[in-house]
Amino acid sequence: MSENNIVNENAGAQENAPVAETVATEASAATTSIPVQEPVEETVAAHDDFDWSIDKRNVSHYSQEEKEKYDKVYDSTFVQIEDGEIVTGSIVALTKTDVVINIGFKSDGLVSLNEFRDMPNMKVGDLAEVMVVEKEDKNGHLFLSRKSARIFRAWERIVEVHKTGEVVTGTVTSKTKGGLIVDVFGMETFLPGSQIDVKPVTDYDQFVGKTMEFKVVKINEAIKNAVVSHKALIESDIEAQRAEIMSKLEKGQVLEGTVKNITDFGAFMDLGGLDGLLYITDISWGRISHPSEVLKMDQKLNVVVLDFDDDKKRISLGLKQLTPHPWDVLPEWIHEGATVKGKVVNIEDYGAFLEILPGVEGLVHVSEITWANTPINAKEYFKLGDEHEAKVVTLDKDTRKMSLSIKQLTEDPWSSIETKYPEGSKHKGLVKNITNYGVFVELEPGIGGMIHISDLSWLKRFNHPSEYTKVGEHIDVVILGVDKENRKLQLGHKQLEEDPWNALQDTFAVGTVHEATVVRKDDKGAIVQLPYGLEGFAPARHLSKEDGKTVTADETLPFQVIEFDRNEKRILLSHSRIWEQAKQEEVEAAKKEAKVEADKTKKAVKNIQGKVEKATLGDLGALAEIKAKLKEEEDNK
Repeated sequence: MSENNIVNENAGAQENAPVAETVATEASAATTSIPVQEPVEETVAAHDDFDWSIDKRNVSHYSQEEKEKYDKVYDSTFVQIEDGEIVTGSIVALTKTDVVINIGFKSDGLVSLNEFRDMPNMKVGDLAEVMVVEKEDKNGHLFLSRKSARIFRAWERIVEVHKTGEVVTGTVTSKTKGGLIVDVFGMETFLPGSQIDVKPVTDYDQFVGKTMEFKVVKINEAIKNAVVSHKALIESDIEAQRAEIMSKLEKGQVLEGTVKNITDFGAFMDLGGLDGLLYITDISWGRISHPSEVLKMDQKLNVVVLDFDDDKKRISLGLKQLTPHPWDVLPEWIHEGATVKGKVVNIEDYGAFLEILPGVEGLVHVSEITWANTPINAKEYFKLGDEHEAKVVTLDKDTRKMSLSIKQLTEDPWSSIETKYPEGSKHKGLVKNITNYGVFVELEPGIGGMIHISDLSWLKRFNHPSEYTKVGEHIDVVILGVDKENRKLQLGHKQLEEDPWNALQDTFAVGTVHEATVVRKDDKGAIVQLPYGLEGFAPARHLSKEDGKTVTADETLPFQVIEFDRNEKRILLSHSRIWEQAKQEEVEAAKKEAKVEADKTKKAVKNIQGKVEKATLGDLGALAEIKAKLKEEEDNK
């Protein structure tokens, strides 16, 4: 402040006004430091000794000390603030949209009424903490924000409770991707879905609007972001419960638990803050494929502690152990020789296990399925879940083993095999199995035998029996032999007919020629289909044609029998022999004709020699010609 004047309103006459104005003008010029041009020459006037500090208006002049004193008093009436500073102000007025707040600055600030939704009952005179956003905006107004102040204070509090681990209370305001938004101290924080509860949560909407307790587990100073967890509080409570339960745990102790999760290998039980595992093998004395066959989610039941590990916090539980082992209380009706009924619970190559009672099983060995001596595949005969009746053959309670027999439920048909199936008798059977060397035929349940591949047909040779018959087809057989001791029947099929090789020996004699078709061919030769369903073999060297080519499959050509073996049921054929033999016959005929001509010539010469007593020179020349001709004919033979 440049200068303070106190004006006495009652003093000052009109005639002194010019003097006062002059004084004020000079004073103003002095305070504003306006340069005044010094007079060239100082003129002494009559009023030079006039005291200009006092005029008739009673105006006083303050000393420098007084000025400084009053400046301090004036400055103390204003508050010095900075942008971003948080101050406490008083509500001086309320409008329909704003709240007027006095923070002691040269002007009041306006704050939107929306930022006071947490103070529904506020009134003039109440105090509120606000942040100075801008001391003077473009319009010269003081810009305050209560929301920014609350967020700032909330962040300070959140950082503090994160360090101390203090539990805070917050309200879930909305759902977002991956979790929920929670209002803590007026600041939005993030609650991940995995941190809501120890159990998996799928419905987030059920938590919106709820007020819950949380723990601040993570903060980011750079972006002022915080992550809270409700699960951490539950886990801390559970951990305390676990410690208490583990301290009192004993093997053999029976506890009540709740099924909280079911897996392929067992079920997890909630024992009241501590989890235990109930393995599938400890659920039931009987066999089960999956725990869900016996247990259900949230089911409460008693279990026994089988084992536990203090360090790893692992507890093994049992359910079946609460009841006695079925073998220890085996009913009286299960004994050796008794007929029982069971369900197939397991199938192995050597047999099948039948469950007679839960936990009580018996083995039906493959040798006890049927009286027949034919091999049986247990995995084809039995199906899981099927029920079968069987006879108890052996029973050992100490080792808890039982052997069963299905075939012994019926009389052994082999006891009267000679009477029912004598050698030479004819029957019809069912093809049950086919191997590389023969066909297994069942004549009745428990009775069967094998037809060797060589006994399927008199005429055809088969690479595999499946070329002649299939599993499931019926076939006529004749009993060739009975081995009662080893329970074997030797069967035949071709023996149902007379051996055609006896009658065919003359038809297919060596040297006879027949039209035949090549069925198949390889490097060794060709299989040839002859009349009457007979097959023969032509070696590769006998497959050449007269034009130099080789016989191919599916060709029909004349073949000559070059070998017929009745005992081995074998016929060797040749196509090459036919045209080779024809050529040979032509050569032989030509030689024979030449020899006849030569004989005639010799005879004529002898006749001439007999008539001529003495040869002349002319006769000698004729004889020489005849001799030369005879020699030439002999050389051509």
